[in-house]
Formats: sequence, structure tokens, C-alpha cells
Amino acid sequence: MSAPHRVAVDVLTSYVAEQSDPTASRFVFSYTITIRNEGAEAAKLLTRHWLITDANGKVEEVRGDGVVGHQPHLKPGYAFQYSSGAMIETPVGVMQGSYQMVTDAGEHFDAPIAPFSLAVPGVVH
Repeated sequence: MSAPHRVAVDVLTSYVAEQSDPTASRFVFSYTITIRNEGAEAAKLLTRHWLITDANGKVEEVRGDGVVGHQPHLKPGYAFQYSSGAMIETPVGVMQGSYQMVTDAGEHFDAPIAPFSLAVPGVVH
């Protein structure tokens, strides 16, 4: 039997060199996220909460409704994919956070997003 609330979050990141300016401490990254409902109940993504930390320890906190203008409703076994971006002041950083979800029955829960790195290729070996 599957858990009632089980949401998997997979992330792919890439460095966007053409939008970055290392001399101005501007490093732009894109990320594609797949949110998959592996639980037994349908759930809707209401809000997001991100912590974006650069190599200097500067933390940017981001909260907002939905993701890229959507509040996807995920039936069991369904997935939603979107792409977005982040800008930091160092060539390496980390993002982590959570999605705040609600089941069709009205039960609220958080879907954690494990920390993932933002890194200019060749900087981290």
C-alpha cells in the first residue's frame, strides 16, 4: 500500500552562460523540476518556498503561489514538469525548499525539495 502523501521532486540544473556576467558577480542558472505524485491521494500544489544560498553564505528566501503561474493538481501516478531560473553572486550555490500541498480531502502537507547545487561547469571537481 502506498503512502497517502508521497511527492517525489527531481531536479536538473544548467548554467546559463549567455545571461551571466562573472565580472559583475552575476551567475544565472536554469532548473527543470519534475513533481510526481507517488502517493495514494490526489493533491494540488498551492505554494512554494525556496532557500537559495550562494558560496558567500548569502541566503535569498522566496515564497509564492504555485510554480510558473500554475497550481498543478496531481492525481496519483501523475507528474508536472516546469523550468525556471535563479541568479546568484557566486559561481557555486545551493537551493532547497518545499511545496505546500493540499489533498482533495483538504489535508495540508509539505513536499520537501532536497538541496541541489548550482555550479558553473569546471568550478567544482
